[in-house]
Amino acid sequence: MTDTWTLDQSDGELLLYTGVVGRAARMGHRLSIAMTRWRAEVTWAGTEPVAAELVVDVDSLEVLRGEGGVKGLSGPEKAVVRSNALKSLTASRFPVIRFTTEAIAASAQGYRLTGTLRIRNKSRRHEVDLHTSDLGGTWRMSAESVVRQSDYGMKPYSLLMGSLRVADDVTVSFSAVRAGKACSV
Repeated sequence: MTDTWTLDQSDGELLLYTGVVGRAARMGHRLSIAMTRWRAEVTWAGTEPVAAELVVDVDSLEVLRGEGGVKGLSGPEKAVVRSNALKSLTASRFPVIRFTTEAIAASAQGYRLTGTLRIRNKSRRHEVDLHTSDLGGTWRMSAESVVRQSDYGMKPYSLLMGSLRVADDVTVSFSAVRAGKACSV
C-alpha cells in the first residue's frame, strides 16, 4: 500500500544561512533567510518512505536578519539584499529550486536522502541526512545541509572590489512536524 504525505511552510520552515569572507568581512552581515513557499511530497510503501521531492519558490525568499556588520540591517537594506539574492539565483528565469530523491536509506538517526538538487537549471548529486523523531502520532523532522553557490554557476555577491563577499557555502536548514505513521527507524 502506498501513501503520500504533503508538507509545506505551514508544517515547518526552510532557512538559509550565509557567511561573509574577505579582507573586509567584519563589515558584512551573516544573513538568515527564510524560503516562505515550499512544498515537499513523500511517498510511502507501507512504513517506509520510498521517494521524496522538495520544490521551493525562489521568489519567496525573505531576509530575516543580518548578524555582525557595522550596524544592523534596516528594512530598505533587507530589500536590497533580497533583490541581489534573486538576481544571483536568476529567479526570473528559474523560479524554482528542486530536490528529487533517487534513494532513501534508513540511518541511525532517520534517513539518508540521495538525489538531485537543481538550482538555476544546473543539477548535481546531493545527499541530505534527515533526522526523525517519532513523538507518538507525530513526526519531527530536521536536516541541515551545505550547498556551494559556485557548484550551480552562481558567483557569490561581493562589494569593495571583492574584499567583502558572501561565502560560497550556504547552510540550508529544514525542520517540520507532521502527524503520521509510526517511525520504523
